[in-house]
Amino acid sequence: MLGWVVTFLVIALIAGILGFGGIAGASIEIAKIIFFIAVVLFLVSAVVGFARGRNRI
Repeated sequence: MLGWVVTFLVIALIAGILGFGGIAGASIEIAKIIFFIAVVLFLVSAVVGFARGRNRI
């Protein structure tokens, strides 16, 4: 998911440099949404991992 964030950020930077403000704005918003989804999923998986505990064999 973070790969998608980087992709959209690069698209936004290139579009911003070339003067396409609408595309740059849309790309940065998509990147923000995907980033926050990735952070939430990470936190949920971390909490579930700590709650279950690890059994080392």
